[in-house]
Amino acid sequence: MTMTTLLRAEGFSCPSCVDKLEKALNRVDGVEDTTVHFTTGRITVDHDDTVDPQALADIVTKNGYPARVSAM
Repeated sequence: MTMTTLLRAEGFSCPSCVDKLEKALNRVDGVEDTTVHFTTGRITVDHDDTVDPQALADIVTKNGYPARVSAM
C-alpha cells in the first residue's frame, strides 16, 4: 500500500539542497518518490507502509535541515 508522508524542514539555503535531500530520501528501501519544495520547506515522500515516517524526518535532519513529520 502506498502512503504519502509530509515533512516540514528548516534552513534551506540554496536550491542544491533540494537535489541532495531528494537523493538521500529516494535511497531508502520502500520510498517511491520524493519532492522537496525549496521555498516552503515542505517535503512529500511517497512510500510503502514499511517505511517509518520519523525515520524519513531523521534522514533530513542528519543532512543538516531540522525536520519533523507534519499533518497533511
